Amino acid sequence: MIYPSERKKINKIEPADESSGKLKISDDKKLINSFIKEDKEKIDDGKLICDSINQGIGSFNPDLMFKDLINKYQMAKQIYGESLIKLVSGYDPDYIKKNIRIPEFQKELRERIFKKIEELKENKILNDDNSISSKGFEFASLTLYFEELDNLAKGIEGEKIHKKSSIYGDKQDIKQYKKDRYRDISIKKSIKLAIRRKHKELTKDDLKVFQRKAKGRINLIYALDSSGSMKGRKIELCKKAGVALAYMSINEKDNCGLIVFGTDVREFIQPCSDFKILLKTITRIKAGKQTNFPEMIKKSIEMFPQDDSTKHLIILSDALPTIGSQPETETLKAVSLARFSGITVSLIGINLTKKGEELAQKIAEIGQGRLYICRNIENLDKIVLEDYYGVI
Repeated sequence: MIYPSERKKINKIEPADESSGKLKISDDKKLINSFIKEDKEKIDDGKLICDSINQGIGSFNPDLMFKDLINKYQMAKQIYGESLIKLVSGYDPDYIKKNIRIPEFQKELRERIFKKIEELKENKILNDDNSISSKGFEFASLTLYFEELDNLAKGIEGEKIHKKSSIYGDKQDIKQYKKDRYRDISIKKSIKLAIRRKHKELTKDDLKVFQRKAKGRINLIYALDSSGSMKGRKIELCKKAGVALAYMSINEKDNCGLIVFGTDVREFIQPCSDFKILLKTITRIKAGKQTNFPEMIKKSIEMFPQDDSTKHLIILSDALPTIGSQPETETLKAVSLARFSGITVSLIGINLTKKGEELAQKIAEIGQGRLYICRNIENLDKIVLEDYYGVI
């Protein structure tokens, strides 16, 4: 469910035409081709690494994982997540829960976990110390990319139009000919006008041309809250939304940047058209501890270019700011400073409390952006793109 701010209303999200275009994500074409053509195992390995990163796991300890599963299963499920447990063990988590006390099953489970970790090391997905290798991160990036690309292929709406006229934009209204390009002449409209005027030949005064409108250059920054509460499925879908935004905005000739924030700003990329670096950075994001809104907003002000382009900050969070003596007041001051700097600010709140919604509403109002209260996180990518295409 989505609630708009009072300043800007948003319409219900509906399916739209598929956007076209391709972006290069890696110079290693052999790796991409092998990843696409290989069997399910390679895809599952990429998913396994994605899930481990989302759960905050940077290396694997098969013995510890096995002991956690047999001694404190419910806690293990929270630590590792159901998807990762299934990918490592090969068993459905419910099946493990039912049989975890059977000695024979425990022996089989242990063998499977150790075998899988060894396979990942043999395939160079893990290093010798069981940490994720560079190839593992690459596989995780490809998995994230292809999964979200599949969502985009189903069609996500919109296209922004800038108010400034240009001969290079799409055909829009019809206007009188005034030294325009001949290719923009509307033959059909011109002939109809000549016939109405009972002219035997087309004259200059009969000529009508398409008035084109240009797409405005937009500089975006996607600010992703990576506090501890975002671990697991939340951060996975937030990452996919970031991939969708980077892919679509760069494909539309706009620039996209990134801020990953928790207790402080952990990662940042200034608005650019380098999809590859954005994808790799998004893939590596892990959940951390607290939420520092003011520092993140101030950092975004520094990152935007000092020009007359449209500048827009999209904040995605599931919690109130928690850093500082007066975190809420400091946050609103930072938003005011951003707006004074020509930056609009939208906020996508995931299952916020009532108090959180009140603060989010103020952020959207001061930032003259939009507020989305998201109850169904499966739609995050659509909401992020809805906000992007609403920017003028």
